[in-house]
Amino acid sequence: MIDFTQNLPSFKTGTYNIYESGFPCMFSTLDPELGKFIAKLRSTVREDRRLFFIDGRCIMLSLNWIRDHVHEMKAFMHWEYDLQSFLDFVIDYQNEKGYYYELIKQSDEGHHTFVGPEWAIDFPEDNLAFTRLEIEADVEYLVVEGAVMVYKVTGDDLWIQKVLPKLEKGIDYLTSDPERWDKERGLVKRAFTIDTWDFAHGQSTSNRRIDPSTPMSIMHGDNSGVYQAMLQLAWLRRRFGQEEKAKKWEERAATLKKNMFKYLWNGKFFIHQLHLGHSGIDDLESQRLSLSNTYDINRGVTTTEESRSIISEYMKRRKTTAAFAEWFSIDPPYNEFCSYKRGSYVNGGITSFTAGELSKAAFQNGYETYGWDILKRVWEIVKKDGELYFLYDPQTRENLGGGPSGWGAAALLSAIDQGLAGITDLDVQYRKIEFAPRWPVTEYKELRYVTGYELSKVMIDQRYLLTEEGMRYKLECPSFEITCHLLLPCGKEAARVNVNGVPFSFEMERVGESSYVNFVIETSTMQRVEARGGKNAIFDILVYFNR
Repeated sequence: MIDFTQNLPSFKTGTYNIYESGFPCMFSTLDPELGKFIAKLRSTVREDRRLFFIDGRCIMLSLNWIRDHVHEMKAFMHWEYDLQSFLDFVIDYQNEKGYYYELIKQSDEGHHTFVGPEWAIDFPEDNLAFTRLEIEADVEYLVVEGAVMVYKVTGDDLWIQKVLPKLEKGIDYLTSDPERWDKERGLVKRAFTIDTWDFAHGQSTSNRRIDPSTPMSIMHGDNSGVYQAMLQLAWLRRRFGQEEKAKKWEERAATLKKNMFKYLWNGKFFIHQLHLGHSGIDDLESQRLSLSNTYDINRGVTTTEESRSIISEYMKRRKTTAAFAEWFSIDPPYNEFCSYKRGSYVNGGITSFTAGELSKAAFQNGYETYGWDILKRVWEIVKKDGELYFLYDPQTRENLGGGPSGWGAAALLSAIDQGLAGITDLDVQYRKIEFAPRWPVTEYKELRYVTGYELSKVMIDQRYLLTEEGMRYKLECPSFEITCHLLLPCGKEAARVNVNGVPFSFEMERVGESSYVNFVIETSTMQRVEARGGKNAIFDILVYFNR
């Protein structure tokens, strides 16, 4: 029997006043470094919280774009109490065509003049306007992603069923409107921009319209976002017993994925842009590795083999790049894109959010050591600078600005929560989870990790201990089904598994060079040991190693 209390005489963890405590957080008697990193990431996201007073409403935004808001929601969904107000505002003002407006700014700020009048709504009494930059092609799937995150936290069936038809209308618009949809190839198109950004080649940065002369292209990240949204819509329809509608969304997603690989996959990763009726800037598009490749993996569009191919490309370029890190916005950059020279802004800048998405992808696809290495490198940079930045100069590592640091912090927190701690909500309010902790790749031999949703008062508490004889997890959670996928330390093999003192059958799985122990715990088939307060159950999981 592994003694879970070994080396934990009083669990003396945490900094003075335990400022690292929250959702999520980590404690260990080894050192507080990871806990301090998590706390810094949480505070960075919180700094982007804003209140806007518009149309008689008080709404919460993480800054003022739906894009930033949804990307940062990967973190603040764990602690925020107002998750719905901005999404409700966006959905309520959906244009009759199906598109959404995306950003709120002062009426006298320039963005509202960058598009035609049909792409902006003015609120003169508030000195605010609500605008859609016409060249953007990611807004509709981001609204679906945000709505699903809200639903996972709240479990509010009535709300998600009310907004579901409008979510579907947005994706239908994006995949049918001639301005958005390339019917010949069956893929979403956009103006020729750098990945998902909002300024187009050949146009002034004050022109964000799609004109007859605007060069159009197909970008992989838009399509992986739509693919994920289609599967999320299928999940929702099936959840409410609408099987035929669910199947149709799955069929559309499968077709979209097939077209992505037909036109955009170069055998190693997704090319940057497929140009439609123009030649672009140079002949390097098939070699350009752009930031959405990491999102493509985490949105589920790639198999493990394809995911590993993309990650391997990042690892290869790390060895050859002149930049301080391989978390490229785009590589190689253009000599010049609009007014942005090589290495400036997203034309070659190094991005913290790419680091986070790449780390999560690495953890979940057999490159766990690499995922942990990325987190450690980012933490060293943050400690030196005192802050996390959105974009870094590739040579000097200086702050390039240009966006919210909370976007990067949220991606890194998600990498820790779902990738390293391995907790993924497969249902709502953690009723079903994947439990895939990857602590054996770290230096920690014991720790406590806590996460949850503060709004709905649900918590997951895991404790980890590694010895020569085996590893032990004490898991407190509200889950009724737990899909366990436990990483073994390098060179170790599992001899047997016990759950709450009962021998458990398991299967071994290889992911790359990594070994995992797989089994499923269903509380309906085993005794549910109630945790403190009776809301959670306790699962004492022991994995014994072969000697």
